[in-house]
Amino acid sequence: MNNEGPAANGGLHLIPFRGLRYVPERVGSLAAVTSPPYDVIVRPDGLHHLESADPHNIVRLILPQATTAEDRHSQAARTLSRWLSEGILAADDEPALYVYEQRKGDILQRGVIGALALTEPSDGVVLPHEDVMPDIVADRAALMRTTAANLEPLLLTYRSTGNAVGATAVIERTIRHSPLLSTTTEDGFSHRLWCVTDAAELAEIHDDLARHQAMIADGHHRWATYLRLRGEHPAQGPWNYGLVLLIDTARYPLQVRAIHRLLRRLPVADALSGLAGSFRVRHLDIPLVQALDALAEAVAEGNAFLLAGDGRFHLVDRPDAGLLNRTVPVGRPEAWRTLDATVLHSTLLEHIWQIPDAPEHITYIHDAEAAATQAERVGGTAVLMHPVQEEIVRKLAIAGVTMPRKSTSFGPKPATGLVLRSLTMD
Repeated sequence: MNNEGPAANGGLHLIPFRGLRYVPERVGSLAAVTSPPYDVIVRPDGLHHLESADPHNIVRLILPQATTAEDRHSQAARTLSRWLSEGILAADDEPALYVYEQRKGDILQRGVIGALALTEPSDGVVLPHEDVMPDIVADRAALMRTTAANLEPLLLTYRSTGNAVGATAVIERTIRHSPLLSTTTEDGFSHRLWCVTDAAELAEIHDDLARHQAMIADGHHRWATYLRLRGEHPAQGPWNYGLVLLIDTARYPLQVRAIHRLLRRLPVADALSGLAGSFRVRHLDIPLVQALDALAEAVAEGNAFLLAGDGRFHLVDRPDAGLLNRTVPVGRPEAWRTLDATVLHSTLLEHIWQIPDAPEHITYIHDAEAAATQAERVGGTAVLMHPVQEEIVRKLAIAGVTMPRKSTSFGPKPATGLVLRSLTMD
């Protein structure tokens, strides 16, 4: 392994690795063995669907099912070992960086997958923008520690001048060749993967990325996991690097979506009664799409949320200014204090509804319809959010200010299962 770290160049340091990939002849189809990232799969029926798609679906590694956490992690390690020995998964012959493309309609995303040298936020090389939940970091660390593998890449973004130079030039030359793999998943996205092994092209990517810093778009918990495990392995080696997908958003802009909250133990009627005199509440007997449009209009004027769970929607906006002054922490930038997620957690969850931010009370769901449906199913309240602008996210990240956890969802997210990284082979 090349042990030159980020301190030597001050920017991103991405190195090749021997990717673990499914052997196409040993599985039903590549689409059938992939899955969304682990934290997007929130419904048991979604997990069952993926497990049923193919006996070797990657979900059996990223979300193994067993009675205890220890059993789950051990089961994943055994499954990975068995798939390697049976030739379900195999390592590529030589280390490579991987060009990855996702496409659906007008959406086109291209980037480079590699092993990135780990840095602290204070180094200013990789910038987080959200807080993390310690219990999730602990669980992901135990899984990664037991399997000795990076099972899915984080999504990181950086900004170039937008010209086809450096890494972007290599990407756009590489895609002219036949890919290593090509598949279309059931969400309609096509995925293609190429490897880059040429020394001159690797150097071109290296020199370009060394001039940039990156923001974590998706994968804060896995990044925190990487850092924790690096601390457990102080000697220079594979644990000093983590699997990432780097996207130049000047060339390939990402979409920013909201992450919604399911308040499992708060009925809608109780949620609404708690808001009396503090927020304006309007009841909407309209379809979800129209209700989300109404939310977007309200957000343009200030903090607003859409509550669901009783068969209709309730638009909550115009919070009392005095209430916000009393409940939102001071000493932070105004851009942070006025975030919907900040007001939700500080004013609504902590002060008005007094709901702990714990898994038994709050579930984070990426899909608005799924959040509303589950709220009706469990008799709880779904709080539907409007997306934050990417420029606000990046501005806060550069300033070193983290947003409340699960404030954003950048995408499209890389499919899990197309390329893995073993820490025993690097």
